[in-house]
Amino acid sequence: MLSIDPLHHPQRQIYKLMTGIIVPRPIALVSTVDTAGNANLAPFSFFAGVGSAPPTVLFCPALSTAGERKDTLINVEATREFVINVVSETISDQANASAAAVPPEVDEFKLSGLTPVPSEIVKPPRVAESPAQMECRLMQVIYTGDKPASGVIVLGEVVRFHVRQDLFHDFRIDAAGLDAVGRMAGNTWVRTRDRIELIRPK
Repeated sequence: MLSIDPLHHPQRQIYKLMTGIIVPRPIALVSTVDTAGNANLAPFSFFAGVGSAPPTVLFCPALSTAGERKDTLINVEATREFVINVVSETISDQANASAAAVPPEVDEFKLSGLTPVPSEIVKPPRVAESPAQMECRLMQVIYTGDKPASGVIVLGEVVRFHVRQDLFHDFRIDAAGLDAVGRMAGNTWVRTRDRIELIRPK
């Protein structure tokens, strides 16, 4: 068993290590708008649910390798709103295309070919092709550091859920129909079709 001290290795190696160990990671395709109303869309694989009372989620738009805030984080801090769109295999290519490093004025909806549709509560649009979306209001932003690639935790309260009708059965979601994908290490993504069922002990 190897023992690795992160203080003795460059950030890029530690990133590779973490993304190889923390798998599979669900993908939050996050839509935001800037203060002028221009839309932005970007995928993040450091994403999780936090609690259900109130319904709370988090995603982590790390600082860039130059130590700067990314467009998504800038928009969230300015407007305090965002939408998390679930990525199914059907839209995985488009979600990946939205990860391109482009200037803030470039609309990733147009770049990726995905369709923006109005949200009910927040200003950022939802992704029409996504099988489930969560409209969120910002609760808190936590910076874990100020160095290049330092993590940033964005906590949001879900103020509206949207689920494709055929996937919804008494508040349970049809996993096969959702067909969500996740991230592994490097350029590898993973399907969620090979599932096992374990009954929790009483």
